[in-house]
Amino acid sequence: MSIVVSGIRPTGKLHLGNYFGAIRNFVRMQEKDNCYFFIADYHSLTTHPAPEDLHGSVKNVMIEFLSCGLDPEKATLYVQSDVPETAELYLLLNMNAYVGELERCTSFKEKIRYQPDNVNAGLLTYPTLMAADIIIHKAHKVPVGKDQEQHLEMTRTFANRFNRLYKVDYFPEPVAYNFGDNLVKIPSLDGGLKMSKSENENSAIFLNDPPEVIRKKVMRAVTDEGPKQVNQEKPQAIENIFALMKAMSEPSVYDFFNDQYNSMTIRYGDMKKQLGEDVVRFTEPFREKIRQLYADEQYVAKVVKLGAEKAHASASKTIREVREIIGFKTF
Repeated sequence: MSIVVSGIRPTGKLHLGNYFGAIRNFVRMQEKDNCYFFIADYHSLTTHPAPEDLHGSVKNVMIEFLSCGLDPEKATLYVQSDVPETAELYLLLNMNAYVGELERCTSFKEKIRYQPDNVNAGLLTYPTLMAADIIIHKAHKVPVGKDQEQHLEMTRTFANRFNRLYKVDYFPEPVAYNFGDNLVKIPSLDGGLKMSKSENENSAIFLNDPPEVIRKKVMRAVTDEGPKQVNQEKPQAIENIFALMKAMSEPSVYDFFNDQYNSMTIRYGDMKKQLGEDVVRFTEPFREKIRQLYADEQYVAKVVKLGAEKAHASASKTIREVREIIGFKTF
């Protein structure tokens, strides 16, 4: 059994891209691996969220995690800031992280280009906090997207550097968890390659979107004037609609509209109307579970408390041993 660690920023609500991209696989992983899934509220501080927004977003994500099938009895599901040992390990790792290597990080260079008026130390040292999240539990595997691969490589560097500096074989060097064929990419409704709320919330379908909102979003999805020849290759925006239908609808429905496209008889309005209903049907169990969880605050609080206790048990052991290795001693 491997130790697996993964986190998600409290962006407020989860969309279908989140579900198919990682969370659905988290549900499978918790059956066979020792999993730690956390809500990365420390990380979100680099964008300076308002206190009330932060708490509400953390609560939303925790409830939606649970609605997707994550089981607090099978996995450790916790809020990052409930485990202060993470912050201590972050501090210790920063002592052996070099400015040059942090400045070369691709995500840091992108962030300072997009937000030149908010280049804070948290952005620069984001990789060391991510490393602390992972190795605080001595993880073997980490589910990461393409944009996080460099951060994982830096985590391996920091773990190896600690081991070499203190002449120990303490931290494992974690590797990427490969979802393989289980990874389904959900495209954007605006023609982009990836569903994301960062550019336009109307391009993403959230797990808790009401049916009428889903229908409107799908009907507004980008299309074109239709194919001009038989078996024409689909442009990206149209490919997106079909990809979403393949994930949401019955195979016979997908095949019907695909045949219509190839024979130049397709009516996008009919296709999007059908797709909207299929998405509403697919997301209804999530909406129902979310409603139940919002009505049971006592249970949600119990889950958060249990997760904090389980994560603390693992993290405190690591910090105690790390302090001994470094040479901190009590008088």
